[in-house]
Amino acid sequence: MKILVFGHSGQVATELRALDRAGSQITALDRAAADLSDPAACAAAIEAHAPDAVINAAAYTAVDKAEKDQAAADVINAQAPAAMARVCAARDIPFVSISTDYVFSGEGSAPWQPSDLTDPQGVYGSTKRDGEIAIKSAGGRYAVLRTSWVVSAHGNNFVKTMLRLGADRDALTIVADQIGGPTGAAEIAQACVTIAKTLVSEPQKSGIYHFSGTPDTSWADFARAIFAHTGLTCAVTDIPSSDYPTPAKRPLNSRMDCSTTTAAFGITRPDWRASLTKIIAQLDVTKD
Repeated sequence: MKILVFGHSGQVATELRALDRAGSQITALDRAAADLSDPAACAAAIEAHAPDAVINAAAYTAVDKAEKDQAAADVINAQAPAAMARVCAARDIPFVSISTDYVFSGEGSAPWQPSDLTDPQGVYGSTKRDGEIAIKSAGGRYAVLRTSWVVSAHGNNFVKTMLRLGADRDALTIVADQIGGPTGAAEIAQACVTIAKTLVSEPQKSGIYHFSGTPDTSWADFARAIFAHTGLTCAVTDIPSSDYPTPAKRPLNSRMDCSTTTAAFGITRPDWRASLTKIIAQLDVTKD
């Protein structure tokens, strides 16, 4: 199966490239091959490659920067996926696009259902929500996969930041009132491929789905787990989000109900502790 991936060096795109093997021929497009700031070029790339499925693993993810760069975030997160989805619908090609928990308000404590009303609190979430609407409106075979707290051995993410800071400092203050499920990029990549393959034969499973790691935890407790895995003796002190203000509001509740994803595709929530073990091994960080 020929799968065209938008994105090349990002966390999920990197893991998708690693799945280029028998049964899944992965072609990942970098910015030079398909710049998401040019939606027409993205559409043309799909026409040129004529894949069996398309996965959009690229996005404008600079959450704080997006607050002052709304036009660029809108093109990359909404207009480009819309253009991809329209071409895929016209060619009857399954289209899978990764979205985010930021489309919700972040309030309460109940896990978010895919059918819950969206209420993004910032530009990043709003543009991702607009992309979701456009993908659905295209009328083709599609899956929007909302995920959260993506981590891997690649790029910039919480695990790598904690390892860097934990090696240099004796103590850190970490936000403890934001709760969610850390999710390995490798597991997201595999889920995207599984969903894309399923949509080839079961287009009726098109829709919006959730996929995040389990068990739900706080950033502070996640940091403690990272340090415990590596033997770093860095103390963690819990603080509220109000003590760490950011230009874009972070959701306090990023819990996600992933039961419909399991029911439709047989994909269960991955245990982030197992994902973390693999990431630490890839980074070759060992206990003293």
